[in-house]
Amino acid sequence: MTHRFHPLFGRDFEFVAHRQNWGEDRVHLHDENGELFSLPAGWTDVAPVDPFVVVADGRCAFTTDGLLAVADLIDRRRAQRDGDEDVRRITP
Repeated sequence: MTHRFHPLFGRDFEFVAHRQNWGEDRVHLHDENGELFSLPAGWTDVAPVDPFVVVADGRCAFTTDGLLAVADLIDRRRAQRDGDEDVRRITP
């Protein structure tokens, strides 16, 4: 596990397979109890290192893809919140 903000960061697991599942690049692993689980390949050392991360050399806490994902999440939350204004609330 190489994703530094994941609770399993730094732990090693038994590799099972690397494949595309439903359009997502995933790595399948066994934990210490033999249970099968999967993670995004980008969170492991199976996927090639993002060139931006290499060039930034630790000087940037965020990647472009990460920032775009956060911006998308904020847009979706705003749209959801704005939709709530159309609903009238009944208060006692």
